[in-house]
Amino acid sequence: MELGTAVLGAATLGASALLTALARRFALSRGILDIPNDRSSHSTATPRGGGMAIVVAAAAAMVILMLVGRMPRDLVLALVGGGMAVAAVGFLDDRRKVPAGVRLAVHALAAAWAVTWLGGVTVIRIGEHLAQLGWIGSALAVFGIVWTLNLFNFMDGIDGIATAEAIFVAGAGALLASRGSVAGGVSAAVWVFACACGGFLCWNWPPAKVFLGDVGSGYLGYVIGVLALAAAREIPVALWAWLILGGVFFVDATVTLLRRLLRGERVHQAHRSHAYQWLARRWGNHAKVTCAVLIVNVLWLLPCAVFATRRPGLAAATVIFAFAPLVLLAIAASGRREANDSSRHG
Repeated sequence: MELGTAVLGAATLGASALLTALARRFALSRGILDIPNDRSSHSTATPRGGGMAIVVAAAAAMVILMLVGRMPRDLVLALVGGGMAVAAVGFLDDRRKVPAGVRLAVHALAAAWAVTWLGGVTVIRIGEHLAQLGWIGSALAVFGIVWTLNLFNFMDGIDGIATAEAIFVAGAGALLASRGSVAGGVSAAVWVFACACGGFLCWNWPPAKVFLGDVGSGYLGYVIGVLALAAAREIPVALWAWLILGGVFFVDATVTLLRRLLRGERVHQAHRSHAYQWLARRWGNHAKVTCAVLIVNVLWLLPCAVFATRRPGLAAATVIFAFAPLVLLAIAASGRREANDSSRHG
């Protein structure tokens, strides 16, 4: 990593921490609070919407990187343009509920914007072959970004977990990129994004003093999705590797969604029936669950992702291998259906 990029990352971390403090003060002054109830994962009224600090700090750093020639224009426009749209609708939703259809439409348009600037996703590695997907690949890419940004919203249910996950996926993605031939633009973007998340995590680590809110959780998922696609433009196997790195979130969110569908529950309603939320209630400690997720990430998913990049022909199969025990853990950790369960944490 070049010295200038490293310095900018440190500045981004500091700016994010300062902006989080200001966002927290703003939320307190305007009464933008998550009020605990009998279905909440927290016990005290806590300001939300602090994720705006990550958005502003990361976007500013990426623009600076573009101006000094460290990031390509198309990647910056994909990340900043769509990311701002996702953050804006999340900000409005934090203050007054935005209809689900409107949020989904904005998410889809932001994802389409990113895929357009990235030139679409036309090739994917399956075994030893590079499959030409054409427009279907781009459509799947849009769906993938929308699903990723929403699953970060779903999984933002206890202190620190979503921000810590974003730092891990971004940091591990940067590590894998440095071992391959991915252009420095992706690595630089990952670095400043992770630093912006780190500044916020100083305030969000259990017990959290401020929550991400929809403005932050959706933005985290959007950036992760776009960076994964950007890396895959140059190394198709990178898409499988990034999927593996986010395995805990992908598996927990998907398993929970399928279980709720089978039970006939309203899947669009907020709830607290994810495996990690059940564990938080059983253990009575958010930090233990967040740390447990990070341990699984580092000791299991990261080695699987490294293997996938070294053996591209087995990358798709490695996803199944990496996810299988996570599916079993998610099912085992999840409890039974909870009546009128509709809370969400930030």
